[in-house]
Amino acid sequence: MTTETGEVRTAPSTAPGIMSGTFLWITIGACALVFLGAFESLAVTTVMPVVSDDLGGERLYALAFAGPLATGVIGMVAAGNWADRRGPTAPLYTSVIAFVAGLLIAGLAPSMEALVAGRFVQGLGSGAMMVALYVVVARVYPQDKHPAIFAAFAAAWVVPSLIGPTIAAVVTDLWSWHWVFLGVVVLALAALLMVVPALRGLSGGGDATAPWALGRLGWSVLAAVAVLALNLVGDIPGVGPVLAAVAVVVALVAVRPLVPTGTLRARRGLPSVILVRGLVAGAFFGTQVYVPYLLTDRYALSPTLAGLALTGGALAWSAASTVQGRMGTRLSNALALRIGTALVLIGIALVLAIAAFRWDALVIAVAWVVAGSGMGLMSPRSSVLTLSLSTPVNQGFNSAAMTVADSFGSAMVLAITGTLFAALATTADPFTAVFALTGVIAAVAVILAPRVAVVRTREEAGA
Repeated sequence: MTTETGEVRTAPSTAPGIMSGTFLWITIGACALVFLGAFESLAVTTVMPVVSDDLGGERLYALAFAGPLATGVIGMVAAGNWADRRGPTAPLYTSVIAFVAGLLIAGLAPSMEALVAGRFVQGLGSGAMMVALYVVVARVYPQDKHPAIFAAFAAAWVVPSLIGPTIAAVVTDLWSWHWVFLGVVVLALAALLMVVPALRGLSGGGDATAPWALGRLGWSVLAAVAVLALNLVGDIPGVGPVLAAVAVVVALVAVRPLVPTGTLRARRGLPSVILVRGLVAGAFFGTQVYVPYLLTDRYALSPTLAGLALTGGALAWSAASTVQGRMGTRLSNALALRIGTALVLIGIALVLAIAAFRWDALVIAVAWVVAGSGMGLMSPRSSVLTLSLSTPVNQGFNSAAMTVADSFGSAMVLAITGTLFAALATTADPFTAVFALTGVIAAVAVILAPRVAVVRTREEAGA
């Protein structure tokens, strides 16, 4: 049945839970792939100073992080188009192979240039892998199981933030940084083997007669280049802000064909789901990057203590994801999205107040628990909404749009806040300025959140 807001509700499925019966191994394998992608991202952040020192790669340090984010956009679009035409099986296999190849190149890299090249390939595979997994969810799990599996995905993203940096540091100390990359290779292949049985028979379901969207692939390359440039040009003295502004315009033009029509105009329904998701991701991660910086710079806390604020947010994210998964259809997707975006705004507003009025540092931990709870609530439900508003022939495109929104939104906001922080570092309070900007972005998301629901006419409701 369809509600007046356009949300589809189905009778409870008689299928077993996601951790039992036929879903057990596909759930474990898919969550393991998500976990490994997140772990590698956080682990590299921890060991990159050691890598840079070992390989003499200070000049390419920033590119080692910006590169995977940029190439990931290309992988997302390619995998989405491929899945719409042929189903998710081949894109998933290929993306995992690319992810593993990138790990091998980086882990065996004799120079920083080779490591960055490996990171490019790794990002391409990681971005494609997430899109393929979303399409697998749409094809394998009944709709009423989607909140639970996306909650599991969210938890798989959060757990590495708790253990990833520590494991990476221990591996580096005991052996070398090379094994932070190479050690994941075997685990990724093992995870892929777990999902193979469930992938049999999923090669169809798309529109094999549809042409390859070469135009979208071209736009994704342009968007990736613009995002990459935006991460690199902001610090150029004098012309940095101008070049950054040009990169923003180019990136926005390029991203339009990669998301549903009307996304940048906040058209009601799926376009607004995608836009709100991108705005919230940008606001949250744009703030999170500077939270430990604020605590270590202004409050003179150790990096370990500063990191506890982020740990609290990660735990809250995981807990909220679990709660919404258990609530299922008792909590509507649209309402969960609205509550989640509001909580993210409240958390960022508290961080802004702490920076502006120099409140006690302990309040930051509370603020980030609130913001993390909002992400745990809205992120899985925006995924559920995206799939519920998709059809078998556009699940790949819409799943790609969702992940593009995450990466694109985060990259854009991080680059802009980086430029802003550098510009104000010696003349004003850069922390207050950054948190004010991310707060405005979060507020826009809250204003637009009600537009995720599709309002149906009386005639349509009675049809």
